Amino acid sequence: MADIIQLLPDHVANQIAAGEVVQRPASVVKELLENAIDAGASQIKLIVKDAGKTLIQVIDDGKGMSATDARLSFERHATSKIRTAEDLFSLHTKGFRGEALASIAAIAHVELKTKQDQDELGTQITIEGSEVVSQDLTVTPKGTAIAVKNLFFNIPARRNFLKSNTVELRHIIDEFHRVALVHHSIAFIMYHNGSELFNLPTSNYRQRIVNVFGGKTNEKLVPVNEATEVLKISGFVGKPQFAKKSRTEQFFFVNDRFIKSAYLNHAINSAFEGLVKDGSHPSYFLNLQVDPKSIDINIHPTKTEIKFDDEHTLYAILRSSVKHSLGQFNIAPVLDFESDANLETPYDFKNKTAAMPHVEVDRSFNPFLDEQVSKGSSSSGYKKEPVGQWESLYVGLESKGTRVNQSFSELQLESDDELQSMFDNEPSETASRSTYQFQNKYIISAIKSGMLIVDQNRAHQRILYEGLLKSMTIKEATSQQLLFPLELHFSITETNILKQLKEDLEHTGFIFSEFTEDKISITGVPVNVPHSEVSIILEQLISDVEQEVPDSNFSAVDLLAKSMAKSLAIKSGQSLTFMEQEHLVNSLFACKEPNMSPANRIAFITMGVEELDKKFM
Repeated sequence: MADIIQLLPDHVANQIAAGEVVQRPASVVKELLENAIDAGASQIKLIVKDAGKTLIQVIDDGKGMSATDARLSFERHATSKIRTAEDLFSLHTKGFRGEALASIAAIAHVELKTKQDQDELGTQITIEGSEVVSQDLTVTPKGTAIAVKNLFFNIPARRNFLKSNTVELRHIIDEFHRVALVHHSIAFIMYHNGSELFNLPTSNYRQRIVNVFGGKTNEKLVPVNEATEVLKISGFVGKPQFAKKSRTEQFFFVNDRFIKSAYLNHAINSAFEGLVKDGSHPSYFLNLQVDPKSIDINIHPTKTEIKFDDEHTLYAILRSSVKHSLGQFNIAPVLDFESDANLETPYDFKNKTAAMPHVEVDRSFNPFLDEQVSKGSSSSGYKKEPVGQWESLYVGLESKGTRVNQSFSELQLESDDELQSMFDNEPSETASRSTYQFQNKYIISAIKSGMLIVDQNRAHQRILYEGLLKSMTIKEATSQQLLFPLELHFSITETNILKQLKEDLEHTGFIFSEFTEDKISITGVPVNVPHSEVSIILEQLISDVEQEVPDSNFSAVDLLAKSMAKSLAIKSGQSLTFMEQEHLVNSLFACKEPNMSPANRIAFITMGVEELDKKFM
């Protein structure tokens, strides 16, 4: 029998490796930015076209590479970061596997320009699908500029699996945030299709967070600082009242590397227990410094998951540190038995001297004398006002009372028989009721075949969903004007999402007067939307857009209608009057699809008489 096992060609092996390293354009952005940071750059530019499908270019002013290094950097497992296996447990750099550039060059057109400071000329290398097309000398500034064009040009199936430009750009911005946040000593600039999205100058950590997520973020941050032998924590957490519906502002960095950890995230949620509403997620930007020997970062191709030696200790320290910060800055209630707030002296009393009290007493004053003025009244300024005898207060009341009684005696009241006759022809509410509310959650109604049980929340979602779809489709919606414009602050990413949905939001009844990078002014809202819930509805909408990650076939109108219906619908636990119950049931069965909620969940069930009879057999 012939041998069937053979070695794969290098270009095929590189394409297979690319499947692990390069999942989408955002993966390329991550690898190139990390290489620029490892090169010691002080300024990094990211240029993206068509959400990375056409071009991803990273320009840095780092130390650059020699001609030999530039050529070897595209070989598999070629790296300057490690020499032996033991080096994997003392890593302080980002890229170390030596597969990133080789994998990227296997599935794209790559052009590299690099020059070291001591060289007069740099090196230019062009690669297409793992094949080196040219390598020449070129004039280029110090540092490295690498351009990745036509991603997945030789793997059409992978390119077809990419989402819409909106979704892919959102993933690129997420990776950009993860790298730019923790490296605040480096200036970052990002362009997309020729327009500048971010310009982040060198700053401290707090200012970098504010530059990324908007100016209003500054007042939301609570500093966290803790240093132990095992772990050093620095960074910020958000105040509980600013918790979001999504997890977009949750960042863990371990030794300046972004990671995802459900276990450590649980520690943060535990620290915020009782302070954040259900369904909301606190913001945090925490940098953890640990001994590189105590972690393993080589367990996942994207290096976003880390294995810790002692997770339980990290959990306890992290939870305690966050709780301490919340209590220290009076965010969370604390018990302090050593101090009494009533005994504390205000700061503005620091340089004041105590004034001696001055009391004047009229020793000749007698309160039992009726209309006499005391001897010392002229000197003290006190004079007792004359007061009549207490009996005079009641003089004339008897006559007044008589007149009141006489006036009431002249009134004629209807008899009980006359009052009862007005309602004899109308059945009482209890007798005519056809619906009942059970546990403030379900509406039960009798039908010919048995019993109808309606989930009030899901039913109202269906009613609102179809109504909103209709108003957005025919583009006719009524608005209520606000007396004062409502100003809401969002991050740049969230504002871009709302800009894309602006037209559809206007068709539902919203009126916008101003759209800036981090502020939105609203002058009109839909008629059925309370003024106080506008921010909640928009936050829920942003969360739904981010979590559903819609593709090119996604309908913004449909998602907007679903999100607003979910926010405005009657909640479980809300008591309804008899008229509201009947109106809800009648409106549900007037819908085109009354059986299911917008989220494709059952809105009502029926139980026949025979099924009820079986329960009693």
